[in-house]
Amino acid sequence: MKMKQITKGITKNFFRGMFRSDNQITYVEARDKMKNEPYAILLDVRSKQEYDEYHLEGAVCIPTYELANAISKIAMSKEQTIIAYCQSGARSKKAVNLLEKMGYSKVYELAGGIDNL
Repeated sequence: MKMKQITKGITKNFFRGMFRSDNQITYVEARDKMKNEPYAILLDVRSKQEYDEYHLEGAVCIPTYELANAISKIAMSKEQTIIAYCQSGARSKKAVNLLEKMGYSKVYELAGGIDNL
């Protein structure tokens, strides 16, 4: 039974890596960016209620539906690194697309969301 579970996990991670887009990063990559880039923003795009229940340390909450109006309050420039995350990756993908359309150039999404941690 354990071997089957291990094989399933390896296969899942293999395929996730194959289809990862350029702006998706792993938790380890995100942690390193946050450590090495002092002005990087860790952006939780879930609802305020979800954020209040739990969130990653250092994250700022701006729900996806408020992002267009609120991002300029926390981002000093459009070249600032922003790492967005949500529960599973769907909302953060939308947030990244929106931010790129708004002209932000260093925007990433946490692959798989916090469910993947």
